[in-house]
Amino acid sequence: MSDTLISLAGVGKDYPMVSTGAGRLRTLLSLVTGGGAVEHLCALDGVNLEVKRGESLGLVGENGAGKSTLLKVIAGVVRPTRGTATVNGRVGALLELGSGFHPDYTGRDNIALSAALAGLSRGEVESRIADIIAFADIGAHIDQPVKHYSSGMVVRLGFAIATALEPDVLITDEVLAVGDESFQRKCIRWMEDYLADGGTLLLCSHGMYHIQTLCQKAAWLHQGRLRAYGDSFSVTQDYLAYHEEKRRAESPFGDRIAYAGDYFAVRSVSTHDDRGEPCAEFAMDEPLDVRIEIYSPDDRPPVALVGIVRADGTPVYGTHSDERGFVPRRVAPQRYAFGVRFPRCPLIPGKYVLRAHALDPEGLRLYDTVEAGFTVRGATRDYGLVRLDHVWHLPPD
Repeated sequence: MSDTLISLAGVGKDYPMVSTGAGRLRTLLSLVTGGGAVEHLCALDGVNLEVKRGESLGLVGENGAGKSTLLKVIAGVVRPTRGTATVNGRVGALLELGSGFHPDYTGRDNIALSAALAGLSRGEVESRIADIIAFADIGAHIDQPVKHYSSGMVVRLGFAIATALEPDVLITDEVLAVGDESFQRKCIRWMEDYLADGGTLLLCSHGMYHIQTLCQKAAWLHQGRLRAYGDSFSVTQDYLAYHEEKRRAESPFGDRIAYAGDYFAVRSVSTHDDRGEPCAEFAMDEPLDVRIEIYSPDDRPPVALVGIVRADGTPVYGTHSDERGFVPRRVAPQRYAFGVRFPRCPLIPGKYVLRAHALDPEGLRLYDTVEAGFTVRGATRDYGLVRLDHVWHLPPD
C-alpha cells in the first residue's frame, strides 16, 4: 500500500467568465466546437502537493484564493483543467453545506443514502446508524426533511456521517466555523482521535489556532498559487504577518512620521544575533541586539529612542537611551553609536518593525526615524504580543 494518499502535479482550474444567458450559450458553443478562446477565471494554477498517509495538512488563504476549489479537486467533485490529481483511498469530504443531501429526505434517509453512495452495505449502515445519530445530536429533527435544517444542523449531520465512514482521508472546509461550542469541541476530539489512529486530514480554516493544533503541515494559497508549504507554525505565522502588513498598508496613516528638521539623523539601524552577526530572524526567547548610529550636527551626544511595533503598527515596547544616563560612543566627528540588548526577547512569533528615533541631547525633540524589520519564529499558541514567563499549578485547597 502506497504511503502517498494525495498527489497533485501542476494542477490548474479555470472557470469561464459569463454574466448573462447569452454569454453562457456562447461559452457552451465555443467549448463544444473548439472555436476560439473563452475568457476565464484562473482559480488554481500550477499547484504541486503531496500528502502522505497519517499526515495532517491545513489549508490557509484569503477568500477567493482557491482553497475550496483545491479541496473539490482532491475530493473528485471538480476535474482540473490542467495537471493531474491522484487520490489513493476512500475520501470523506465535508465541503459545501448540504451539497450531498437530498433536501426532501429526512436526516435518517440521508444517512442511508450517503452511506450507500460511499459503498457501505445495508448491514453496515444498520450497525452504524445509531452512532451517527448520537454524534449528530439533533434530536427529533433526524426524522424531519433536511430542507428545514439550520446550517449548523446540516454540518452536524454531515460530520457525523463522515466519522462513521472511516475515510482514509477526511477533507473539511470550515466545518469548525459552524455550530455551537460543544459541537466544535466534539469535532476536535474526534479529529485528534482520528489522527492518533493514523488518519489523514485536510483542514481548511480561517482559524490559525485550529490549523496549529490539528495540523502538522500547512499550505498557503494566494491567488490560486501555492505561496508557502511546510511546518504549520511557520506557514501560519507568515500568513498572519502578511495580513498584519496588509492592514498596515491599508491604514489611513500609512508610514507617515513627523520630521522636526534635518539636524539629528539616524544614519543606520540593524538587528544582530547573540554572536553579533547581522540577523533579521530570531527564535522566540533568543537574545536580540540592536545597533544604531546617529549623526549630530553640533557634535553633542544625541538621545536615541527605540520602539518595537508589530507589522500592523501595534505598539509593543519603547525605551530611550538617557533613561539611566547612558552616553553613546563617539565613533567619528558628529557620529555616535548606540546599542541596546534584549537578553531574552519575549515577543510572540510574527513580524515586527524596529523604529530608531534621533532626538536632541535634551531628549525633547524628535528629528528623524528609521525602521528595520525582523521576524520572530517559534511554536506557541499563546495570545497577545509577548510571552510572559509563567507556570501552571494547582491552587491550594
